[in-house]
Amino acid sequence: MKFFCIWTFATALGAPSLPRPFFCGKGGKLRTSTRPFKAAALILLVVFGMAAFPIAAQTAPATPPAQPQQVQPHQGQVIFSRSTDENGQTTTQSNPPATPRAAEGELAPPQVAVADADRQAVTFTAFDLDVHLRPAEQHLAARAQLTIRNDGKSPLTHIPLQLSSSLNWERIRVGIHDAAFQVATLNSDPDHTGQLHEAIVPLVQPLAPGESLRIDAAYSGVIVPSAQRLLAIGAPQDAALRTEWDQISLPFTGLRGFGNVLWYPAASVPVLLGDGARLFDEIGQHKLRLTGAHFRLRLTVEFPHGQAPTVALINGRAAPLTITESNSLDESQEVASVATADSGDTILGFEAPSFFVAIRTPHPGTNLTAWTLPEDDLSQQFWTTAAMAVTPFLQGWLGQQPSSQLTLLDLPDPEDAPFETGSLLAAPLREAAPQSNLKTSPGSLNGILVHALTHAWLQSPTAKQPPPAWLDEGVATFMGTLWVEKQRGREAALGALEAERAALALAEPESPGQSAGQPLAQAISPVYYHTKAAYLLWMLRDLVGDPALSAALRADNIATRGAFKKLLEATAGGPDLAWFFADWVDADKGLPDLSIDGVFPTTASSDNWLVAVHLGNAGYAAADVPVTVRSATASVTQRVRIPARGKTVQRLLIQGKPTEVQANDGTVPETQASIHITRLDSPDGSSSSSSLPGQPQQ
Repeated sequence: MKFFCIWTFATALGAPSLPRPFFCGKGGKLRTSTRPFKAAALILLVVFGMAAFPIAAQTAPATPPAQPQQVQPHQGQVIFSRSTDENGQTTTQSNPPATPRAAEGELAPPQVAVADADRQAVTFTAFDLDVHLRPAEQHLAARAQLTIRNDGKSPLTHIPLQLSSSLNWERIRVGIHDAAFQVATLNSDPDHTGQLHEAIVPLVQPLAPGESLRIDAAYSGVIVPSAQRLLAIGAPQDAALRTEWDQISLPFTGLRGFGNVLWYPAASVPVLLGDGARLFDEIGQHKLRLTGAHFRLRLTVEFPHGQAPTVALINGRAAPLTITESNSLDESQEVASVATADSGDTILGFEAPSFFVAIRTPHPGTNLTAWTLPEDDLSQQFWTTAAMAVTPFLQGWLGQQPSSQLTLLDLPDPEDAPFETGSLLAAPLREAAPQSNLKTSPGSLNGILVHALTHAWLQSPTAKQPPPAWLDEGVATFMGTLWVEKQRGREAALGALEAERAALALAEPESPGQSAGQPLAQAISPVYYHTKAAYLLWMLRDLVGDPALSAALRADNIATRGAFKKLLEATAGGPDLAWFFADWVDADKGLPDLSIDGVFPTTASSDNWLVAVHLGNAGYAAADVPVTVRSATASVTQRVRIPARGKTVQRLLIQGKPTEVQANDGTVPETQASIHITRLDSPDGSSSSSSLPGQPQQ
């Protein structure tokens, strides 16, 4: 009996109250539910889901879905296979790769089996790519000049290089010599076909740990929509195709990289969708290992006369197109028109390299440009109007001008799953029409654009180093909750965070000795770099104040943890944040586990009462929380730092007989609950804990 949950998710764009469909099934039966969602493609485990949104209902009928690509047999033997048996257990089978037939007069190379440790040791530090597209034939041909470093503990005698199974390796050179490489087919789901072509490249001299080498590779193939990996786990065909929309075609080319379509060389451990969260961890590891790598893409696109692409986007950034139209009027002459684009020398952030080329109409707006299909030329007005509405709010927190313009790219089908990278949001823009459910939720689109535009404020195309994921994604999620606070109040904002706290608590280690967890600088799971990072910013807001946090977020040099900490300390008048960064950023010590261990009120003069509140923390992370004492006529709040695995006593003076004591208000995430209340006016002096602000459980 198989059990699966498929989340179609578009990046957490700061509207956690918006529903998004996902499908859960047992034994092939599906049910629908609602919840916020994140950009990438799918997610199997609810615990690793994150706050996001859908882009509501379509206003035009969906075009009939294309038939999924059937994965054709390729040269090479399947040498790695993982599957799930009838008991739900994961089984693994490895076979040595087939030895390719040697050319006449040559000796066949020996069989080589690649260990996962060798794949994990390969780090790409530079990509210099030339990609040639023939969209009418859905064809890609590429030359990749790569710089690779051995980050393992042992010398490498072979380098594994992987591509989508839609693409075939043609030639690989190490230095100035051609390599007699083998090719094997791996069953692995970072690609929509569910398979990868792995070239096993022998080295004349082993690559020592810490050393680098240059590799020059050529490959080509045809990329069409494929939902093989989703169909294999029982996903409905229509939903699978709307998620797996990557393709090369004349009106629209979109290749989202590792996790969707592996159109560039990579090295990864084979993983499958049915193997718990391993695929999503591998996607996160891939992005983390590429962070800081040099990247350049030169793109050439052939197109028929009069059908030139109008927009090219590389890694979420617009790349100017140069169009050279053919002068030939004789259709019998095969002289193609050509468009070229160049990303220039860039540095990768926490991202999978991607590119888009499309025929769309531009619509400039406030801090954005929407590129639409003809049928969506009117719908884009809802997006540009929403961007104008939220801009003053973002300016108040992040500065007058964004570092880059937001790009909205209209996807081909009204049901396609949205995708976000950098300052690009690819989504069906027709979803914003008044006939959609946005009519009953007028703030939904505004919340989406708060998140997306935050990335535009933070993503500087000239920055030497992009901000880390926990600042880039965390700030965008944080701004989304601040927008909720502005529209519906603080409790609603904290309630949106609370909706994701349970997943964070499940992911966190019970103790630092049990697991290293995911320190934010090395976080690979959205529940950390979205949810935990947003909580962290709420805590910093209470520690240093809105003006100091806003000043730090406006700075150009928040790309490192140290720079951000110094900015906060300098702008807030010198508070000591060393303990906070040690427990919440530099290491993953789990979440605090707070309690009110006792409340002891004593009378004072003139109906004043002194209340001694005994507080405990069974967790391994220190917490600075508000402690509030209430009476019938007054309320007093003081902040208290409760040490990890420790206790403290706080005394508060209040007018009138105290009736209630509260510790934490939902801004500090805990393992069990984020609000603790002890009632002093009840006969038994009962206490309670709650997961929702202002709603203690009885």
